[in-house]
Amino acid sequence: MDRHLIKPVSLPRVTVARALLVLLLCLMMTVRPAAAQQLLRDAETEALFRDIGRPLALSAGLQPGNLKIVLLQDPTINAFVAGGQTVYLQSGLITHADNVNQVQGVIAHELGHIIGGHVINFSQGMKAATGITLLSLLLGAAAIAAGAGEAGMGILTAGQQAAMGKFLAFSRTQEASADAASVRLLDGAHLSGRGSLAFFGKLRREEYRLSPSYTDVDPYALTHPTSADRQAVLEADFKKSQWWDAETDPKLEARFQRVKAKLMGFADDPKVTFATYPESDQSIPAHYARAYARHRSGHSDKALAEADALLAAAPHDPYFLELKGQILLESGQPAAAVPILREATERTRREPLIASLFGHALLATEDRAHLPEAREVLRTAVARDDQNPFAWYQLGVIYSQEGDTARAALASAERNSLEGRDGLALGNAEVAMRGLPEGTPDWIRAQDIAMVSRTALENAKRKRR
Repeated sequence: MDRHLIKPVSLPRVTVARALLVLLLCLMMTVRPAAAQQLLRDAETEALFRDIGRPLALSAGLQPGNLKIVLLQDPTINAFVAGGQTVYLQSGLITHADNVNQVQGVIAHELGHIIGGHVINFSQGMKAATGITLLSLLLGAAAIAAGAGEAGMGILTAGQQAAMGKFLAFSRTQEASADAASVRLLDGAHLSGRGSLAFFGKLRREEYRLSPSYTDVDPYALTHPTSADRQAVLEADFKKSQWWDAETDPKLEARFQRVKAKLMGFADDPKVTFATYPESDQSIPAHYARAYARHRSGHSDKALAEADALLAAAPHDPYFLELKGQILLESGQPAAAVPILREATERTRREPLIASLFGHALLATEDRAHLPEAREVLRTAVARDDQNPFAWYQLGVIYSQEGDTARAALASAERNSLEGRDGLALGNAEVAMRGLPEGTPDWIRAQDIAMVSRTALENAKRKRR
């Protein structure tokens, strides 16, 4: 389930260099780098992910606090793992899922990859395939050197095909193993497999829509078993479970529908959002989706009206308060946003992402009387979640306005380090170290950033040689 369309891998008569490139591309497709996509962070969404992932983590024998479910902005239906205990879900998967049980089925599959050590073992499949390719390269080159050019090219092509077949078989085995693990994990979490089967049906329809001739594809030329085969194998196993008829918690499902709607409003074309959630739909998800879509479209008054409709239904819902505060702040009304975001922050016990937005609003008022509160709010936010570059930026602005250049430099070093700007991170860290008392926690942190950034720059320099 790592790809919305399982594309067949063509095997043309090409050079060995091309064969090696194809193998490399397969590696890139199977373990997609999260850094190449935009990370989406939202307090309500992350709270939902923690709650739907907890029973599955326990079922897998993992500590729930160590499992991270990360959302990436990408419209395709995809999920993957890339090492550690992190599951990456793309936004298209959430917006195309019908219910939370379908998403839990996807997470269970990806956890199957994690507990199976598939990312670590991936090098084994690549090693075997590369060995075949290199052997064919040597034999083919020898034949060409001996004057048998056509025979040599035949050896090269055959070696490429054998290598690719070896790699694809390895990949399909891993996927089948993750599917089997998902059955056990859902059962152990007392969750139904209905969502998984329904999602496979959705994938099959999507595959056929994009490629009507897909049914004629050689199944041995795929990185995954076909969705039809996977669905058929899993259906019998899922139906054996005593939890096959288990119902999803209605409150959890309602939370998912809210998150799906706000994500669609934020990430999709507003026209699509308004077609999916027309004005006649006065449900909570519909107001949520339209509020984000209208705000993105520059219609802040209409967006505020949608937010007010949400707050009329639940006056103290922290996420509705966050939404209204964000609209006010980003439409140039920070003073009006401050009390609303203060309440949202307090009601979520200073959830870091919401607190960071509150700190931004305090700073945006340009009222120096707000600086002490903003500094305290943002320091607490980064202490609880140090992976927020924007919060570090805001904190750096406050330190700069207060004349604390050393800590302003440290905050900039944190931000640049998170965003991969190692040169700037190193420079800022060195400035911070010169202005901070040696041996203090802030000085040690600046030293750590300087060491990591310097090493990254040296490694990049060696690679360019």
